[in-house]
Amino acid sequence: MVGLPFDEAEYRGRQSRFLAQVPEDSLVLIPTNPTSTRSNDVTYPYRASSSVLYLCGWTDPDAILMAQHGDSGWNVSLFVQPQDTLAEIWEGRRIGVEGAVAGWPIDSAHSLDDLEDVVTGALSESKAVHLVQKLHDGLDELVNSALTRKSRDRNTFGKGPLSITDPSSIIDEMRMCKSAAEVAVMQSSANLAGEAHVAAMKATQPGIGEWQVQAAIEGHFLSAGSQWSYPSIVGGGDNATILHYHANNQNVEDGELILVDAGCEVDGYASDITRTWPVNGKFSEAQREIYELVLTAELAGIDACRVGVPWNASHKATMEVISRGLIDLGVLDCTFDEAMGENLDGKTRQFFMHGTSHSLGLDVHDVGVTRPGGEGDGRLLEAGMVLTVEPGLYFGSWRSDIEVPERYSGIGIRIEDDVLITKDGPVVLTASCPKTVAEIEELVGQGA
Repeated sequence: MVGLPFDEAEYRGRQSRFLAQVPEDSLVLIPTNPTSTRSNDVTYPYRASSSVLYLCGWTDPDAILMAQHGDSGWNVSLFVQPQDTLAEIWEGRRIGVEGAVAGWPIDSAHSLDDLEDVVTGALSESKAVHLVQKLHDGLDELVNSALTRKSRDRNTFGKGPLSITDPSSIIDEMRMCKSAAEVAVMQSSANLAGEAHVAAMKATQPGIGEWQVQAAIEGHFLSAGSQWSYPSIVGGGDNATILHYHANNQNVEDGELILVDAGCEVDGYASDITRTWPVNGKFSEAQREIYELVLTAELAGIDACRVGVPWNASHKATMEVISRGLIDLGVLDCTFDEAMGENLDGKTRQFFMHGTSHSLGLDVHDVGVTRPGGEGDGRLLEAGMVLTVEPGLYFGSWRSDIEVPERYSGIGIRIEDDVLITKDGPVVLTASCPKTVAEIEELVGQGA
């Protein structure tokens, strides 16, 4: 298979496990993401649907994955853009129908020009449809029209009806636990992101622009043939206290910290790292107090990531460390129980207001945290899951809703790593990215 990150056996295994959970009298239709307009006739860079990437590795736009059961078992096919010389002159080469069959883990392929005829015929032989809706308007309309006709036939002739089910929950659940091949790709993504953070640390000096740090990170991604997995957050000084800060347009002055939350995508798989460092290469006493507290909490959160523990164990562990630390530092004047709260919603949440972990994979905020039916934070961790651990403390001087201690005013610190759950304990995929005070102080400004 040409240019795919996994061998055919990996993809075929995924398809088999997925289709084993689908009734044989069903038709499966999974469109990939549509292109998105930036302005006028300019589109955003295209990124395929993660479900389609997972099942067959197809990356081009305007494709639909179809599966139908026949006498010889399931047939997996793709609807793809047909080859078109004029379109290819303007937009680039198309793989086409023959190329799709030759190079991808599918049984057959069709031109999108034949979508209506092929799908209409397949629907006539199916009692149910497993369709991911709201991605392809024409396909949704086609299937819903068939539903209407079959309902009418049932009333008249006793046939049907046709039901529509979204298969996403099945695929999401499969994607939660990564195979050895997926873990290898995610390790590559984590390594590259770690290298980029080191490059940014080395390039940092007082007065640097947030955008220049962003350029150092994302330039490293691009030079390796990668791209960001989410828009980089690069916040200096008070901007580091804004959780999803994206302006990245201010200078960072001597004595300030800079928080960088940036990851890359390798073969579709995301990494997600946050590091915080002083632009002058030396933590102040107050900055170091908060940094060491967050780092201690993060290490406790990582240690809590073990097979069989609830999903939110890492959050509880980080909250406990930070709550005790804030009391010891005099930031909170309350009991430990008041700091924690009955549902981890106590006074500590004034300064640590987000969760500690999210799943990671083909999406940076990956799927499947909650099983169908809903287990939420109580879901137990399993070997093969990958999640982040990212506690933080934020003392925005601009906050008017709380009293911010003067000593820590303007300090925002988050530390984040990507963690693989194994039967032998947590494995930090991003371990190569420095995070101790000594490591950071040695690196910052080396290449400036």
